[in-house]
Amino acid sequence: MVLLLVDLDNTLLDRASAFDLWATGFVRALGGACSEAAWIVDADRDGYEPRESLAGAIKERFGLDTAIADIVDELLFGHVDLMNLDTATANVLKNARDQGWKIAVVTNGTTAQQSLKIRTAGLESYVDAVVISESEGVKKPDPEIFRIAAGRLGLELTGGWMVGDHPTADIAGGKAAGLKTGWVSRGKKWADSSMIPNLAADTAAEVIEAVVSGVARPC
Repeated sequence: MVLLLVDLDNTLLDRASAFDLWATGFVRALGGACSEAAWIVDADRDGYEPRESLAGAIKERFGLDTAIADIVDELLFGHVDLMNLDTATANVLKNARDQGWKIAVVTNGTTAQQSLKIRTAGLESYVDAVVISESEGVKKPDPEIFRIAAGRLGLELTGGWMVGDHPTADIAGGKAAGLKTGWVSRGKKWADSSMIPNLAADTAAEVIEAVVSGVARPC
């Protein structure tokens, strides 16, 4: 058995596109301009802006009477139904398991939100375990969360891989845990010459295929 740990948002699932669609619908419902949706997307920082902070900024910008807690709920769950597992990614996950790889999703975030994403996308049947930072009390890039994931699968970290899109949480975190790393670049260029992933490609499907087949795709 070989260990494959994979990030969720903007790796297995296209969180960015789903959030863009949600922001557009949210602004339209308020009668706002498309540029306001772009403002929300920028303020979101690809999901890394704290939800309470973003909710407060949205409340102020749009002059909403809505409670902060309700805006936070909308930010957490409003885009989830717009996320799906694309066929190419599903196929490479199935192929990896058929070839003896053990796969765990390792994701930062709240248990309720991330679990719902996985159920909505139907990811459960393609992976062997799910490790969510809120449930474990530790988050990427802390090496402990990768050790927890490996242990959940009954495997050691040695010889395993971490695949994800975030340079710090996924690549630096994976390397600190002793894992080989595959970067989902989403069309970006790798910027840190002091720390380079073992391979890279635009999509999770391409990275996982390269990992499983042993084909190197340098940055």
